[in-house]
Amino acid sequence: MRFRQAHPHTANTSAPARREQRGMWVLLALLIVANTAIADTAPEQLRAAAEQAVRTQYGGAGSRVVITPTPLNARLRLASCSHALQTRLPMRQGTPSRVAVAVSCQGNPGWTIQIPVQMQVFRQVLVTSRPLARGDIAGPADVHTEERDITRLGYGYIESLDQITGHSLDRPLMAGVVLEPGDLNGRQIVQAGEEVSLIADLDGIEVRTSGMALDGGDTGAHLRVRNGDSGRIIDGIVVGAGQVQALP
Repeated sequence: MRFRQAHPHTANTSAPARREQRGMWVLLALLIVANTAIADTAPEQLRAAAEQAVRTQYGGAGSRVVITPTPLNARLRLASCSHALQTRLPMRQGTPSRVAVAVSCQGNPGWTIQIPVQMQVFRQVLVTSRPLARGDIAGPADVHTEERDITRLGYGYIESLDQITGHSLDRPLMAGVVLEPGDLNGRQIVQAGEEVSLIADLDGIEVRTSGMALDGGDTGAHLRVRNGDSGRIIDGIVVGAGQVQALP
């Protein structure tokens, strides 16, 4: 009869103890795998959080945001974050073509990193349909809408006809030019050469006659009106569209 020699390390270990030991090793292996999987925050997660923040900030109604992926260092590793990543965009005027988004983890240990995002933001803006002269008041036949990247419009832009109604141009414009707020003079609800109703107060009695405005202006503007009956030049103040109150 042959006898097998017991292994020196297990000869004195009972079967239940050996099973418990094997179970502990399996559990330890699983923990190592799990910790390896969540040991860091990958660059892809950081970039995705930053890009989503940009879309939320600039992708309002009527806007189309196009983001150019910015490569990050593939070896970048940050501690795993047990909370949702927080983002913060810098406070600034206008719409930039490039912005640095602060992505942070509020956990322990916490961290913050700046992620650059390059973008284009397209909106429908007013563009001249034909050449316009200084002093012209543009109307529906003079402009149309086109989609433009507003990150390139550093002097601003105009989106609707309501914003130009009653305003004259401060400078001549070629066809195909984006209208900017700086292109417009003050609103004119009375225009030079327009026939207006000239209102005078004579001893508490309101008298109206027609006249021709020699100047233009908004409500409250002082201008001159030629009386249609007498031909006299009357100083007045604009009180409404096509209406001028004669000054005493």
